[in-house]
Amino acid sequence: MKQRIDSTLLRSLACSLAFSGGCFLGFAAQAADSPVPPPPVSSATNVLTLDGAVRLALENNPELRASSGRIDAATGRADQAKLWTNPELTLSAEDWPVSGGGDFSDSKQTIGMAQTIPYPGKKKLDRQIGVSGVRLSEAELTLRRVELVRDVKCAFYQVLAAERLVEEAGELVKVAESSAATARKRVAAGAAADQEQLRAEIPLEQARTELSGFEREWTTARQTLALLLGRPELAEAPVTGALAETASLTLLEQGPEQWLPNHPSVLAVKTSRDRAELELRRARLEPYPDVRMGVAGGRVGETGASIIELGLSVPLPIIDRSKGKKQEARANVRIAEADQVAVEQRLRREWGTASKRFRTAAEQVTNYRERILPKANEALRLVQTGFEQGKFGFMDLLDTQRTAAEVRLAYQQKLLELNVAQAELESLAAGGLHPPPDKSQP
Repeated sequence: MKQRIDSTLLRSLACSLAFSGGCFLGFAAQAADSPVPPPPVSSATNVLTLDGAVRLALENNPELRASSGRIDAATGRADQAKLWTNPELTLSAEDWPVSGGGDFSDSKQTIGMAQTIPYPGKKKLDRQIGVSGVRLSEAELTLRRVELVRDVKCAFYQVLAAERLVEEAGELVKVAESSAATARKRVAAGAAADQEQLRAEIPLEQARTELSGFEREWTTARQTLALLLGRPELAEAPVTGALAETASLTLLEQGPEQWLPNHPSVLAVKTSRDRAELELRRARLEPYPDVRMGVAGGRVGETGASIIELGLSVPLPIIDRSKGKKQEARANVRIAEADQVAVEQRLRREWGTASKRFRTAAEQVTNYRERILPKANEALRLVQTGFEQGKFGFMDLLDTQRTAAEVRLAYQQKLLELNVAQAELESLAAGGLHPPPDKSQP
């Protein structure tokens, strides 16, 4: 008997080793056939447009890939939740005489199967809870896509504005350097006092300091954009495009009443509330026990008679009646309902704030473009003409030049505010008006 048992163990061990070796070879072959990831795009030859930046972000952003992976994980949980537990193989040997020369063949031996049967309705609710988890992950992915497009647009506008501010500040430095050089010549020629040179050099130092600050902001903006794209190597990539100088006021016509019910944030909290209600229903079924049934067959060693055994076990819900689970589930339902109200109120508040900021920026951009910029340019033209004719002093010309440059800088900042506010409005409205993206995409 011992020899038969040993030979059986050896055969089982050999089969296990063969199976493990086959799996290892299969995994090794699969790893060898896996494609090598493509090399990163060279930043020297890649010019980013706004559409191209959005596309790169949707393809490479790591947070978006993580959200897509959560859908796969939730799908796996949903598939697993609907399955019953595996049946059990039962082996037993009873009344085995250990004295008087008895052996294993003298015992009562049985072999059978046992299966736990869940209470009716439990597995159905488990499956529904799993499906709601998948829908929640899909809504969160859609929300992240909408937010990512908004963030990429804002970062792209920051880069454009910072680049333009660096250009304007550079022009201001050139003007200040020319003015300081002229002042030094006038002082050297005895045509002006020393204080005129000092007054000309102060704006030069200020212009250089502002230029350095704008260059740092430009670098930071490019790094932020590259991180959102999931391509840090593109931090030095040049961008092309221009900030919009006119406001699209039709955005304000798409109020919350149109897009709020289908906004991904609202859909996510609604799904979370539905899931909480399913979990409450599931918790109410928890006290009802699952039945374990089994059947086995064998023989009685002494007589050799064949036997069949039936087994049934039912847990008694005496101590644990799942009161805590039901209390937690009811609380989660109330939390989900409150979250839905809070999210809707937050979106309405964000729309109101963004709308006010958009209107204000649109008015300021229009005012700068139609009134302030023309007046600054005309004032500079008149002072330059008057200075050539001897009507204005050198410091008058210097002050007017700096004022005109500061107006141009302020105009670029107002354009940035307008474009960012428009991107925020587009994000809120597009999230509820556009259909959800293709789930095959990350």
